[in-house]
Amino acid sequence: MAPKLTDQKDIDFVLYEQLQVETLLSSKKYKNLNKKMFDMVVKEAKNLAVKEIFPTYTECDDVGVIFENGSVRVPECLRRPHQLLVKGEWGALTEDPEYGGQGLPATIAQAAMEYLTGANYILTTYPILGHGAGKMIDLFGTPEQKTLFLEKLYTGAWGGTMLLTEPGAGSDVGALTTTAKQCDDGTYEISGSKIFITNGEQNLTENIIHPVLARIEGAPAGTKGISLFIVPKIWVNEDGSLGETNDVVCTGVEKKMGLHGSPTCSMSLGSKGKCRGLLLGQPNQGMQVMFHMMNEVRLEVGTQAFTSASLAYQNALDYARQRLQGRSIKDLADHSAAQVPIIEHPDVKRMLLKMKAYVEGMRSLVYFIAFCFDKKETAMDRSQARHYSHLTEILTPVVKAYASEKGFDVSVEAMQIFGGYGYTKEYPIEQIVRDSKITSIYEGSNGIQAMDFLGRKIAGSKGAMLKSLVDEISATIEKAKEQKTLKGLAEQLEVTLSTFLKVSQKTAAALFSPQSESAFACAHPLMDAAGDIIMAWMLLWRATIANRKLDTKNAGFYQGKIKAAQFFITTLLPVTDGKLAAITCEDNPAITMENTEF
Repeated sequence: MAPKLTDQKDIDFVLYEQLQVETLLSSKKYKNLNKKMFDMVVKEAKNLAVKEIFPTYTECDDVGVIFENGSVRVPECLRRPHQLLVKGEWGALTEDPEYGGQGLPATIAQAAMEYLTGANYILTTYPILGHGAGKMIDLFGTPEQKTLFLEKLYTGAWGGTMLLTEPGAGSDVGALTTTAKQCDDGTYEISGSKIFITNGEQNLTENIIHPVLARIEGAPAGTKGISLFIVPKIWVNEDGSLGETNDVVCTGVEKKMGLHGSPTCSMSLGSKGKCRGLLLGQPNQGMQVMFHMMNEVRLEVGTQAFTSASLAYQNALDYARQRLQGRSIKDLADHSAAQVPIIEHPDVKRMLLKMKAYVEGMRSLVYFIAFCFDKKETAMDRSQARHYSHLTEILTPVVKAYASEKGFDVSVEAMQIFGGYGYTKEYPIEQIVRDSKITSIYEGSNGIQAMDFLGRKIAGSKGAMLKSLVDEISATIEKAKEQKTLKGLAEQLEVTLSTFLKVSQKTAAALFSPQSESAFACAHPLMDAAGDIIMAWMLLWRATIANRKLDTKNAGFYQGKIKAAQFFITTLLPVTDGKLAAITCEDNPAITMENTEF
């Protein structure tokens, strides 16, 4: 029997016990929905994931993509489940039904996407990128653009991409060289090259809509002069019919460590002088428009990393329960004692509990961010909306960076459980490790996320975003103090949180001093410590709920929540105190060291 993709009981725990998602039903926006509908959506996502998508996971990796004469063929096994995703309108769960959406809360969409993403992230990039491209058109497009593109992108009938990165620019988007020249008919002639484009060319959809960053002739240098254009692979006529093929050509696909079934393309635009695009938004507004997609995709990357960790943990847990090896520690002297499942061994238990803590903490975090989006949308006043907006903004770089690093770490730990078998293709764990590594690199590397966390989210908001986060954590700490068995854990988290506040304020202040370079050198360690504290908060929050339900028939399930919180706060959070003690903006060796000294 194959191990389960994820933990349905824990998903229900987060939705209905921790976040109490049913409270959204009292809002005007979701008054026509109910819990039965929520459960039905998640159940259907589970069925689709288990029966149709997960069977493609290893085959997709084995087959890979084929590039030939400018065309890309993806693994054929993806075709049927992709058609089911389109038919089921899974690409726009939260959007208006008018454009092919289902009008669901983001929190419920997150639960559905945990199943779909965990089953095969490669497949879900199609609806994810289509939705991202569609969302930008929804927010900034003209009525005509919405009519032409929105429903096709939201339903997944057409593919979407994001043409941002260039060979000579990379993360320095302002250095891009792709140009746009306005034509007499109001369209723009686009010319340039882009790299690392997920699904830039593929044979699953009849058309691909490329959002392209380019600079209009005469525009200012840097990011202030960048505009965004809608560049279809096949031109879309005014009546919605498909016209001639546009001058957008895939020049190659990358050979990668993982995600073998996903085409990562190099793209040439206008090599024949005939690449046409439509301006999206206003001239020089490109970065503002693109960031709506970037932030959405960064949250999706956090989900990708978390679901990889969840899948790895479930595989490792299943293996540890079945794999017989060695005698129990209690029976070491008895050479006639029977072998025991390796889950009986102390170090294996330690690794599994560590994985459980991270996976469950990350699940609560990604769901909480989705819940904050919902609370912002249904807020009764501006103050409440601003509070939840602050939370989503400060947590976005954390979930992208922290989840990507800890998700990979959990996957590696899971491989250790399998021993030598984990390093072979006999089990899927080695693929999970390979596939998950990219999450810390793409969609803004984690160093960039750390600079955003420190520079924009802490210093840039004058502490307002950090205050919203600390208020939420402190509220949980106070509730936990009321429960005798959790009081010590709450107090330990409170001390670490207090230290973090002092260090973050000092580091933020250093940005406006001669020590600014040293401050940015500390950005990643500071964000890493913030991630630890957020994990401890989520696990403590879960424990406060579980602690009141130990006399139920699911006592073992709830006891596991408390043990996870105890393990993390007593054995891992003390390391965070050391991380914070090591953060210094004064003569940081990483900055004072000369290039010649490396």
